[in-house]
Amino acid sequence: MGQQSTSRLFLALWPDPAVRHELRTWRDAWRWPRGVTPVHTDKLHLTLHFVGGVPTERLPELLDGFSVPFAPFRLDLGKPVLWPHGIAVLEPFAEPPELLALHARLSEALARLGLQPEQRSYRPHVTMARRAGSVAVPENGPPIAWLADRYALVESRDGVYTVLRDYPTS
Repeated sequence: MGQQSTSRLFLALWPDPAVRHELRTWRDAWRWPRGVTPVHTDKLHLTLHFVGGVPTERLPELLDGFSVPFAPFRLDLGKPVLWPHGIAVLEPFAEPPELLALHARLSEALARLGLQPEQRSYRPHVTMARRAGSVAVPENGPPIAWLADRYALVESRDGVYTVLRDYPTS
């Protein structure tokens, strides 16, 4: 028998072009030493849930199953932080309750679909770079006011991110 095809998936707030530009500006404001891997502009996003590898044949079911109601909210990003293992991130100044509610609804959707939500605590962030252990963290800068009125199911395949479905507020 042949190997079953799988899709590596995650759910994310996917920035519009204006927010993506601001995220890129923030990323480029850091002074990246040699060896650091900044996240490419078209991959900048805020993960809601990492789904992982699932059989590709389940995609139609998942596309519908990840649709949950949520209220639009404002997310103010602008707190640069260096996490352990050299992960440079931009965090929100505060976690809007609507963001946490969306995360919880998507956890429930994962469970309904027979998928395991991540067990670790949710820390919303946008990854700016990897292997950045020696980077100097810039001071807080101007906030990025992100109106989150949609999220996306995204597939990661061979280093390319593809939005499979966009879920606007209902």
